[in-house]
Amino acid sequence: MSSEATGRSTLIVTSGLSRNAVIIRLEGELDVNGLPALREHLQRVWELPAKPFLVVDLGAVWFCDSMGMNELVEVLQRCEARDTRLLLGGVQGVMERVLSITGLRHAFEVFDHTDDALRLTRG
Repeated sequence: MSSEATGRSTLIVTSGLSRNAVIIRLEGELDVNGLPALREHLQRVWELPAKPFLVVDLGAVWFCDSMGMNELVEVLQRCEARDTRLLLGGVQGVMERVLSITGLRHAFEVFDHTDDALRLTRG
């Protein structure tokens, strides 16, 4: 049963820090029910001194609705205001299709594999 049907989040959010980046890993459904968990992590990110990069690992996201996409656009705008580059890693399958269908693929810096995004942060 989907999180829509149960009203419960099926999004797991974890995060970590490197020298130049904050890394957020998402697993599950990026939808209206998962947004509170994501926003809680992001609130802590916004309270930190700005890092050059924010990497969002989407490799384990198996569903994303319009609310999830809206949140990613808001994260992009917040990053731009902080002079932080937002890198989306693990963009394959569902996330690749959603970004392509919405026409937003070119709005983001997208990487098939999160490791490629992380390598860029090491400059």
